[in-house]
Amino acid sequence: MHRNLIILAAGVSSRMKRSLLQDRSSSEVEQLSKTLMGLGKNDRPLLLYLLDHAKKAGYTDIFLVVGQRYEAFQELFGDQVRNNEYQGLKIHYAIQSIPKGRTKPLGTADAVFQAMEQHTQLRESTFSICNSDNLYSVAAFKALQHDDHKNAMIRYKRTGLLYDQEKISKFALLNFDDAGFLIDIIEKPTALVSEKTQWVSMNLFKLYGPMVYPYLRDCPLNPIRKEKELPTALLNMCRENDRALFTIPRSEQVPDLTQKEDIDSFNDFLNED
Repeated sequence: MHRNLIILAAGVSSRMKRSLLQDRSSSEVEQLSKTLMGLGKNDRPLLLYLLDHAKKAGYTDIFLVVGQRYEAFQELFGDQVRNNEYQGLKIHYAIQSIPKGRTKPLGTADAVFQAMEQHTQLRESTFSICNSDNLYSVAAFKALQHDDHKNAMIRYKRTGLLYDQEKISKFALLNFDDAGFLIDIIEKPTALVSEKTQWVSMNLFKLYGPMVYPYLRDCPLNPIRKEKELPTALLNMCRENDRALFTIPRSEQVPDLTQKEDIDSFNDFLNED
């Protein structure tokens, strides 16, 4: 069972920042990291809830992919690049810089690649990956850890997420074969293509470093969004390797914090506990 979890926390939170501008000053919003926003009755940062679940699932080493300005993370977890101690976890940082001429990082495939470049043990091991703005269940994390396939992901039943069609359209739908192996990831779908695409990706993966590394390294830029996207790298891996990535079905709510309107529903979810 693997113990490594990469959490993607270097995004610039563009949609959240746009939706908050009417309520806060531009300087406040510019410094925002939504994963550190206080939520729930205890006003704890979202990231701490996520780390609680990761620890309960059995992860021991957390690799936080952060931006160049990550002082707020250092205040919480420590300022060492490696081996910061937090609540029985080891917190490591991987910095995803913004290339010259860009205003945003280079994308999620680059984020994972940077973690593997800066922490080379990941190139030889199995690890999980998740977003920092979703709260995944302990059971979902455990399902990844105990799966026997080299590469796997959680596929979520669309109706179990309890989101309306407008929000679902902002996620990626999945297509897979009869044995459950990934065929396609349909980004920002305009329609539900088939019965199998009733399943949604919430970006929760288990990957085998030696197999996925070259696909992350060589991931092309999306021609429209101009980013290196993790789904592109994984699909390239699947096209060149038979049955490369297994999909594990689950049906449950996964709170998502993308824009201001999500804050109330996230709080409601946390306050139910």
